[in-house]
Amino acid sequence: MNLNSPLLPETFYHIYNRGINGEDLFKQERNYNYFLSKYIIYLEPVVETYAYCLLKNHFHLLIRVKDIDTLYNFFIEQIRNKEIKQGLHNPDFIVSKQFAKLFSSYTQSINIATNRSGSLIETPFKRIEVKNETYLTNLIWYIHNNPQKHGFVNDFRDYPHSSYQAHLSNRMVWEFC
Repeated sequence: MNLNSPLLPETFYHIYNRGINGEDLFKQERNYNYFLSKYIIYLEPVVETYAYCLLKNHFHLLIRVKDIDTLYNFFIEQIRNKEIKQGLHNPDFIVSKQFAKLFSSYTQSINIATNRSGSLIETPFKRIEVKNETYLTNLIWYIHNNPQKHGFVNDFRDYPHSSYQAHLSNRMVWEFC
């Protein structure tokens, strides 16, 4: 998929990214929840999140972009609040813009906290459109198994920075942040 194309309404995507040159994204334990809190602010208005896993130097998300009316209303609200200027941004790219805001906000906070400067997260972020149910099902497993695959834990079910526990309990993904 073209990384410069818009994320389409009512479409599932595997979103993933890593730190620049493999640098750690999460420097301290508290950074995981901080990232999720920023994610909720910037992305929850425009996407539904079905799975996530945050690892020390990269992350994986399974999202579904909300419907066109929701995206359009969010875009109009951004213009009203003067968060974006009319005519400067195409509403087709509102989800990508929200990811950019998340990454920028998180990077600025980490830079201040760790006395670093510059980019932290690679751009553009990677995405794969989920085109069938088999891939969707396998992706949920893949995302949750990632900490075990990379040797962070012996059993992915013990990893605290994923949505796995929310899936087990049938609770909202964000209730475990």
